[in-house]
Amino acid sequence: MSLLTSRQAEELHKSMIAYLAANNLTATAATLRTELNLEEDKFDFATAKKYESLLEKKWTSVIMDLEARNSALQSELDNVTPASLSMRNKDPSSWLPKPPSRYTLESHRNTINCIAFHPVFSLLATGSDDYTIKIWDWDVGELERTIKGHTRAILDVDYGGPRGNTLLASCSSDLTIKLWDPADDYKNIRTLPGHDHSVSAVRFIPASANLLVSASRDKTLKIWDVSTGFCVRTLNGHTGWVRDVFPSFDGRYLLSAGDDMTARLWDISVATNTESKVTMFGHEHHIECCALAPPSTYQYLAPMARLKKVPQTNSSAEFMATGSRDKTVRLWDARGTCLMTLVGHDNWVRALVFHPGGKYLLSAADDKTLRCWDLSQDGRCVKVIGDPHERFITSLRWAPSIVRNVEHIESVAGGATPERLRDREASNRKTPHGSSTNGTAGGKSQDVRIRCVVATGGVDCKLRIFTN
Repeated sequence: MSLLTSRQAEELHKSMIAYLAANNLTATAATLRTELNLEEDKFDFATAKKYESLLEKKWTSVIMDLEARNSALQSELDNVTPASLSMRNKDPSSWLPKPPSRYTLESHRNTINCIAFHPVFSLLATGSDDYTIKIWDWDVGELERTIKGHTRAILDVDYGGPRGNTLLASCSSDLTIKLWDPADDYKNIRTLPGHDHSVSAVRFIPASANLLVSASRDKTLKIWDVSTGFCVRTLNGHTGWVRDVFPSFDGRYLLSAGDDMTARLWDISVATNTESKVTMFGHEHHIECCALAPPSTYQYLAPMARLKKVPQTNSSAEFMATGSRDKTVRLWDARGTCLMTLVGHDNWVRALVFHPGGKYLLSAADDKTLRCWDLSQDGRCVKVIGDPHERFITSLRWAPSIVRNVEHIESVAGGATPERLRDREASNRKTPHGSSTNGTAGGKSQDVRIRCVVATGGVDCKLRIFTN
């Protein structure tokens, strides 16, 4: 039984004949053409020119893909021990994405700019230059729905909001933020105007239940009350486009970064505080992305900072990472000191995510690679996934871990409530360091389930899902 359809077989045959003819193997080409009954009207000179280089291009593409995969596998083998290799598939804290992706999903008609995972269900949202948001089921690889409402490119999306009432937020070059209700067929329940230029990032603030933060090209950060739609605070300090913002898991701090080549840490727990707590200098070009390190990373980052004691896991802004157009990733401490510069990308660094297990930092860049940096080995690059997309990678997200307790399942990334946080803090005070049983602060494996799911989006309009 042939593996090719009749059309695929016909394309292959034409390519073979054109290749033979172009290489002066005219007799062989004529014989093959006769056996295939390809008359002049089906294979004229124009057709031959069209197909003559196709076989070589396809062959080269296949060889290059195989070589890239072989290189990635060899790199992985060079950087693991037999013990760690045998445990990698069993231990989610050591799992790293590897090609090929489980799903390659296509529906957007233009660049995918952003990705957000639902905190509990196997859903994710993507926003695009085609003005639409699409909701996908990443577990089965299917498109669920398309949401329309913005009138310009969608630059960021995020799930969060009041406990038990998860909302989806989106922001756009049309200067607005929109809130959508997944429980009501993603109805647009509120539009938040107020920024004076493109809104480049939006995030729900954990532990606050009803607060949202946005970053804009108008050089400001704004904090919104999603229940009323009012802007409750504007943070000024950046002197250029604010590209990204990242809230701490307890809702106390914000990390922002942008075109002024600085990253800024803000303490928003004090209502009157409108100035950044720390400003980080060092990048030589615009900063595209930033991320606060989760407590699971502290044991690996503390030695870099020459700390004698690992910070407590209920401390939420001890370390952070930034990615820049200067092609580097930088790691920082809470005082604004650059601990390390990670060099390896050959183009703008577009997205960062810390591994929930704490040992790795993942970065994606315009060099079309996804890189995995081992924080336990002084930030050594231990894995490179080459060409997961045909064009630039714009977005990278890791599915949020699930915290299990007797009453309900909640997301580490955005499902905490003030009452729950107080319980966690009390638990941290009662429990010896390193043995906390709460989910956010590096709890026991039976309390937290790391979901080994990574999603990337790109200029090629494709969404790729990597999972075990």
